[in-house]
Amino acid sequence: MSTSTPTRTLRVLIAKPGLDGHDRGAKVMARGLRDAGFEVIYTGLFQTPEMIASAALQEDVDVVGLSILSGAHMALFPRIMEALRAAGLGDVLVVAGGTIPEADQAAVREMGIAAVFGPGSTFADVAEFLRTHAPSRAA
Repeated sequence: MSTSTPTRTLRVLIAKPGLDGHDRGAKVMARGLRDAGFEVIYTGLFQTPEMIASAALQEDVDVVGLSILSGAHMALFPRIMEALRAAGLGDVLVVAGGTIPEADQAAVREMGIAAVFGPGSTFADVAEFLRTHAPSRAA
């Protein structure tokens, strides 16, 4: 992971995997990241792992943010990470947000998800993490 300043505006895909129908937090985060200078693509609700990987590839994103409140993260996140790798996106920074129990967070990070931002996380903290950890890519 690079700590240098990116040479282009970071592109972030915010995705709502599975049957989780609560998207207010994802929309608020998308707006906050846009206001912080990121290019943000929001997938909408009910995305399959393959749909998320396809959108990430088509949109040439630097970051995939997974928003989940359903409790299905341990079933969906491994499938999403596998779909991203299969699409050749193993270098994309993946972060998660929502209600992921503390007891599951170490396992989530072991899957390759770089950080978990739960309730109370600030836009500034998320933006700083993304800027610091997103892979450097030429403009």
